[in-house]
Order: sequence, then C-alpha cells, then structure tokens
Amino acid sequence: MKSGEKNTNKELYNELRVLPWEQLWTDEVARFNRATPQERTARVAVVRAVGVVFSECGPQEQKEEVRQWLLGLLQDPGEKVRRYAMTALPKIGAGTRGETELLALLQKTTAEREKKFLGRTLDKIGGAATLKVLETARGILPQTEQKVKAIVARTQSPSVVRMDRVLLDFAKLRIHLRGRKGLEQIVRQEVEQSPLLRGRFRVAEVSSGVVALLPVAPFSLGDIYKLRCFGTVGFVLGSVRASNEAELIEAIASVIASPLSLRVLKTFTEGSIRYRLNFVAKGHQRGAVRSVANRAYALCPEILNDAQNAPWAMEIHPTGRGNSVELSPRLTPDPRYYYRQADVPAASHPPLAACMARLAGGCDNEVAWDPFCGSGLELIERALLGGVQSVYGTDLSAEAIAVGESNFAAAKVRYVAAKFTCCDFRDFEGIEGLGPNTVSLIVTNPPMGRRVPIGDLQGLIDDLFSVAATVLQPGGRLVFANPLPTGTCPPALKLQTRQVVDFGGFNCRLEMYRKLARGTTRAGG
Repeated sequence: MKSGEKNTNKELYNELRVLPWEQLWTDEVARFNRATPQERTARVAVVRAVGVVFSECGPQEQKEEVRQWLLGLLQDPGEKVRRYAMTALPKIGAGTRGETELLALLQKTTAEREKKFLGRTLDKIGGAATLKVLETARGILPQTEQKVKAIVARTQSPSVVRMDRVLLDFAKLRIHLRGRKGLEQIVRQEVEQSPLLRGRFRVAEVSSGVVALLPVAPFSLGDIYKLRCFGTVGFVLGSVRASNEAELIEAIASVIASPLSLRVLKTFTEGSIRYRLNFVAKGHQRGAVRSVANRAYALCPEILNDAQNAPWAMEIHPTGRGNSVELSPRLTPDPRYYYRQADVPAASHPPLAACMARLAGGCDNEVAWDPFCGSGLELIERALLGGVQSVYGTDLSAEAIAVGESNFAAAKVRYVAAKFTCCDFRDFEGIEGLGPNTVSLIVTNPPMGRRVPIGDLQGLIDDLFSVAATVLQPGGRLVFANPLPTGTCPPALKLQTRQVVDFGGFNCRLEMYRKLARGTTRAGG
C-alpha cells in the first residue's frame, strides 16, 4: 500500500469509527455494496469500521447479518477486500461456516500475503476442521497449527496446575524464588526455618531479588507454596548465551523443548501442556516470541505456546551470564492468599505483608495493631504465624475497614479476637482495648504519599513514632515501611533492624524498633 493511500484509508476509518452503528450499517455499508470494484478497494476502511463498531456496541440481533455480510466478502474479487473481511470476522464471531469459508480460501489462494492474513484469522477462530487441513498440508502455516491446537486443547483438554503431584526426578533442577529486592534474607530465613520443608530444599545462592534453591528430595508445588514470603517461583530449565539473535532463538527453543522442561510440565500439569512466553524487562518482543515458539513447537509438539489462559509462563530473565529460562506456574488467585476477598487502593502486596509479619517475630498472647490497616494483610499474616491473642485495625477509610474485616474473617484464624475501627490512629484511646502499654506489636505499611496524597508525610511518620512509644508495652515492637530517610524517633524506641526494599520504582526502609524498658537507655538497650 502506498503511503498516500494508507493515510487516506486511515482518515476514512477514523471518520467511520465514530458513526452510530445504525448510520454505519444503513448508509456506509449500503454505499459500499453499490460501489464498483475500484471504489470498494478505495473505501475498504468501511469493512474494518464495521468489525470494530459492531463488536463494541452493535445489537446482538444485528450481528448475524453483519457476519453473513463479512462471509460474503470473502468471495469478493478484490484481494484487499477479502483481507479486510477476514480480519474483521473474529471480532464478530466467524462460526463454523466462517471457518469452512476461510479454509476453502486457504486451499485455493496462491498469494502469500493472503495466506498470511488467513493464518492470522485462523489463529483466532480455528478449530478441529482447521487442524485437519493443516495436518494434511504440514508446513504451510506452522504458527497457525500451534495456535489452533492450543484453542482446541483449551476446550477439549483444559489445563490445571497440580499442586499435589510429586516430582521424583529432580536432577539438575534449580528453583528461583523471586521477590522484591531487599527482602531476600527474610525469604531465605523462612526456607531454612520452615519445619515443613526440612530435608526437601537447600539454599544454593542469594542474589538481588532471588533466592535460589536446590531440591534434595522429591517435592510437590504445594511444598513450595507453604512458603509465604516470595513473590513468584521459577523452575530454571537452563541458561543460554548467544552471539546473535538466530543463535539465541535456537538456544531458548531447545531449552523449552528439553526433556527437563517436559518432565516438569508433565508432572505438574493435568490436561494440555500450554505456556505463555515472556521476555522479562524487554517489552513485548512479538517477533522473538513468535520465532522461539514456532521453533520450540517444531522440536516438541507436545508443548504449546498459548497467550490465552495458559497455566504456565516461560520467562526469559536477563542475567549477567546470559539469559535464564524459567518455568513459572500462573496461579490466579495465588492459593496462599485465599483470604483476599477484596482489596483497596495502595494496599500491601501479600508477600510483603508476610515478610513484615515474619520480621516482627512473635510472642505468646500477641496483641497486634495496624494503624493503617488497609485490607488487613499484615494483621492476617501475623495471625497465621500463631501465638496471637487479638488484633486491632484502624484506618480513615470506611471501605478499608469493611474490606479488612471481610478478609480477616475469610482467613479463618481460630481463637483470635479482631476489632476494626474507622478512625484516625492518633485517636487510639477511643478504642476499647487500646491505650498506653497495651500492644505488643505494631505492624503497618503506612501511606507513602504516592497513590494516596498525604499533606504532611513527615508529620504523619513522627506521630506514628510518638503513638508507638505510648501504646507499646516494654519490649514491644514497631515494624513498618518507612518512606522517609529520617524521622523523629522518641528515646523510648530503639532501632533493631533496617533494610532498604524496592517498592516498585522507589526505595523504602523496612524498619523494626523495640520499646525499651523504663529506665533503660538506648545505648544499653
């Protein structure tokens, strides 16, 4: 298409795109139908506009008529008109007849460009009939064959990640627990201190945002998901280096199709084996994804690339030594955080809340308070660790209080009294049970002033310190995410730990303070 022709086509589409569907169908489609072949080619943007407008707002009873019109255009003498019709069809729904018509055209056409567009359409609507045609003419549309196979697999063999199945042959397997930078040591400690995982894994290495494990005994995914502090888990299938793009594509595809990859996928998957390919931190990379997926399919047709609802992600992480190819389960929702009935803006991420609860440690008959409770995650995660007598949650948002109460109830933590109150944390004395020296733990992720505007953030943090010094029992702990590098800490509080954590584009300090016993100085604390 020439540049001037392309611009004219785009301008016409933009004009038609905003028309009411009645006018588009009654006036513009009628005009298009009366036009000469040359005029139809010039006004082919009508076909594109119909597909978009009717998919968004056209009445259901009209869509069948639109579908029949688009199917008729597949027989148009103009190749450009046919291409636009096949592109518009999936937006409306092609149906069985649409698939049949497209396959007939595929077997008839000799134009490579038309085959390419037919393949793109069949990628979206193809089914068993398409597979049958492609199997008798292998190699004509390799990408389409894989995509249609995935479509059929979704309906005929739905995929489920099995948490209970045990991987017996774990030789040469490495596992990466990924999370926020700065929390690695908390994740490591959870692994090493968990009695449920003893004898199954050992920590091999800790690097920025990653804790690497080596299995030392058969294990299940459910074993790994007993850990609460990591963000995502990846089975390292291989590390690849290449001097050019062609070598890189071949190397990654070989790892995806490797015996180790197939062994892990078969063990932990019930149903069809499907994955979504993602080059982490490199944008969409559509060309590379297509090339790698096609090559991996050629090497191992059992493993299907599928961008839609795939139970696995095949993630390519850049490293200092090349690229790490990692297989990660796509579990939505995360089974560890079953209690999340709802959320609120700027709420903590569950792994961060779990890390804060673990950093806080515990004591018998713990009384915990979150002054900015949001959706209640920090209190829930601390209660799940055990030893908690009661929890208090306060927040200025009534919505947050309702969500926090709902989530805490869904957590089903037994024998823990919970009280959520909509109020300013500085008014704590109005809450029955809260007062001077009544709380053993304050754990909170206060507003950072980014998503929720705060007029005086420094004053807010200073007030938190002051309230903590009053409310905490001697020996009690304050654990919070401090968005400021400095703060006015009362003499009664002594800093125990501080670590810088990546909060998604900015650094924050995760700090723990302990209230000193009366008469104790900080230096001697």
